[in-house]
Amino acid sequence: MTDTASLSLTARTLVVDLEGTTSAAGFILGDLYDYARPRLQSWLDAHANDAAVAEARAQAIADAGLPSGADTEQVVGVLHDWMAQDVKATPLKTLQGQIWAEGFRRGEINSHFFDDVIPRLRAWHANGVEIAVFSSGSVTSQVPWFRHSPDGDLTPLITDYFDTVNAGPKKVASSYDTIAARLGAEPGDLVFFTDNPDEVRAAQNAGWQVVAFSREGEPFFGADFGTAPVVSSFEHVEVTAP
Repeated sequence: MTDTASLSLTARTLVVDLEGTTSAAGFILGDLYDYARPRLQSWLDAHANDAAVAEARAQAIADAGLPSGADTEQVVGVLHDWMAQDVKATPLKTLQGQIWAEGFRRGEINSHFFDDVIPRLRAWHANGVEIAVFSSGSVTSQVPWFRHSPDGDLTPLITDYFDTVNAGPKKVASSYDTIAARLGAEPGDLVFFTDNPDEVRAAQNAGWQVVAFSREGEPFFGADFGTAPVVSSFEHVEVTAP
């Protein structure tokens, strides 16, 4: 790991990961998981006719190898197991995202950002850098996450949102190809901020610029990020538009 005290780079678009990069993993795995966990069963039953919910339910049943007629309690048992193991399963992320979006709308939950993040996002946006998001959390949850930040509505800063449904798995290079195509950008014009070593390698393999984040107290603090520059704060990076 190479510590970088000050890093300057040029990029048309900055794409940010959330958990462990802009926001504390403990908040997501703690507060938000705790909010969603007891609401999964009632949400599945109350929104059974919702196409996205029905698809998530069917996918969870298939992925877990449950019988096709599995009841809600069985499905929730699988979802709870995935949550306990922090499995990035698409049906779980879909349902969590819907529940969180409703919680944000009701004012029952708010998002979390490290203190160094929002001022830098605002400054880069003001200076012409486009900002997008790529998270394992569904787009349904990403939008209210930015809308209900501790510093107000950040959605005007965000160009686009990507998740494992509209882009693909975060640890696979082809997902970054998909994002580049959707943004209409060459890979070298993009930079990805992430704290996950596997995501660092995937984005690098797709030809992106990558900055690795090693924040004390986060899951990947002190990890081996290979050749990527490593920082601990957004304050240690300067991004300039071409």
